[in-house]
Amino acid sequence: MANRIGLRIPHRLPVVLACGVFPCSSSYSVTCAIASVHPSLPKALKKWTSGGGGGRAPRRLILGLGVSFWTQYMSMAGGSVGGNSLIAFARQKGAVEEILTKVEWPEQFPFKEEDFQRFDESPDSLFYETPRLVTHIDDPAIAALTKYYSEVFPPSNTPGVSILDMCSSWVSHFPAGYKQDRIVGLGMNEEELKLNPVLTEYAVQDLNLNPKIPFEDNSFDIITNVVSVDYLTKPLDIFKEMRRVLKPGGLAIISFSNRCFFTKAISIWTSTGDADHALIVGSYFHYAGGFEPPQAVDISPNPGRSDPMYIVFSRKIENNRGIYTLVVKTEKETFYQG
Repeated sequence: MANRIGLRIPHRLPVVLACGVFPCSSSYSVTCAIASVHPSLPKALKKWTSGGGGGRAPRRLILGLGVSFWTQYMSMAGGSVGGNSLIAFARQKGAVEEILTKVEWPEQFPFKEEDFQRFDESPDSLFYETPRLVTHIDDPAIAALTKYYSEVFPPSNTPGVSILDMCSSWVSHFPAGYKQDRIVGLGMNEEELKLNPVLTEYAVQDLNLNPKIPFEDNSFDIITNVVSVDYLTKPLDIFKEMRRVLKPGGLAIISFSNRCFFTKAISIWTSTGDADHALIVGSYFHYAGGFEPPQAVDISPNPGRSDPMYIVFSRKIENNRGIYTLVVKTEKETFYQG
């Protein structure tokens, strides 16, 4: 895989402050952005990137949409996107929804260990120790996600339906008043999980330390993950576990925006743009095995005026049909058949 460095182009960078995540102009340097997190970090970054301290310099530091890392890779691998049309493809409207439609996946998982390194490798349990009772995307993006859930979820109180909200917190963004017999939250902070009104039960676990999801095989009809996939350092192991705990035909919904806790996001994420992120998540489904071809949906409510919002979803391949079918139409219409 070629070594890629993000470029300084007009795109918002995520900046972590005490209460959440905020964008700043890409005209800021990474050192400037990280200085708003902690005054000592720029010195550490300079030491890291200059090769001091004996550590390897991170390959990627800047989030950029102008150069599409993944489409360059797929072009070299014989994919359908030519090098000359690379930048135009990354910028064109609908790139996120198109990027998973004609993928020629390499035979082997193309990422390496260093792609899942993070600037801050301290224990995640320390980072998430203090409850953060904030939302990490803006209200229009939250509303768009909630609306999407209302279209794809089975109706409230459908007998036998179980949902797992993975990387959960104090809010899951489910439709107001939504209920099922079993809605489980799996997250890092118990105080946050206790406050989540939609959950019927919860479990506390660091999936980066132990990627085994603590539930039985074929337990859940739906798995949701909201703006957290970019923090997973063992995504392939976790997606294999998602496949295990999903019922045959079960639906996995991975949502993300362009905001994150920069120091905790993986390297391959912070160096690439929105369309690339959809392809990265799609690759997790593909190489985990046992999932139908993943699809991407752009549900951004006000492009350029509020936080973008994207979905990559797939279903566990159903070996024994007749239990139920969750049908997702290309027009975003969805219905549940008992």
